[in-house]
Amino acid sequence: MSPLHTATRLLSRSLPALFASAALAVAALPAAAQTPSANQRPTVAILYFTNGALTDNASYAPLSKGMAEMLITELSQNSAVRVVERDRLQSLIEEQNLQNSDRVDKETAVKLGKTLGARHLLMGTFVIDPKKNMRIDVRAVNTETSAIEYTESVTGTADNLLQLVIQLGSKVNAGLKLPALKTASASTPAAKSPNQFKAIMAMSQALEAEDRKNPAQAATLYKQAIALNPDFDRAKVRLASIEK
Repeated sequence: MSPLHTATRLLSRSLPALFASAALAVAALPAAAQTPSANQRPTVAILYFTNGALTDNASYAPLSKGMAEMLITELSQNSAVRVVERDRLQSLIEEQNLQNSDRVDKETAVKLGKTLGARHLLMGTFVIDPKKNMRIDVRAVNTETSAIEYTESVTGTADNLLQLVIQLGSKVNAGLKLPALKTASASTPAAKSPNQFKAIMAMSQALEAEDRKNPAQAATLYKQAIALNPDFDRAKVRLASIEK
């Protein structure tokens, strides 16, 4: 038998073993190495809410940022979705000199969404009447087509604002046909607190203080929010981030 024939026979015997070894090696890779990149997850950006309070409008202004922050927190529980952090949005707003705008038009909003790498852009409005009845409206815009792809509303009392945001997050997630959201229960201690609205207002004011580059005031306001609602985890996370 010629050397060439012998080599060919040996190679034909070893190839199956090589392929089997390669298959085992791929199977042993971490899940992250076998699945699509995390950057391929559906991406959502949430703009600040428009303040439509029918009375004491100026006093409710901080909720524009506070409600966006809470909805970001709610949707971020879904690990299959990438939600743009509020800090990134704020940096872009400052860069575009939009911080003094009460509302952003749809064309500008779509540009912001694209810059943030978000396919779904949420734009919302809240209305509070003198009796503290509240309505929250949200519309989702597809930044690729500029088309409104989904609208949603929730109503209730301002004193139950945290439950309303939890409810809104669940509805928006389902309406956009995003991967299932493991949402927090509206019966959690934080959502049952009788002081939840005051705590959310304090956190909202703290966010504004952060954006004004006043971490000391922000820390004081976060502590007030936690004192009002000791189970307010998001306020605790924000406080920890500026106390580092």
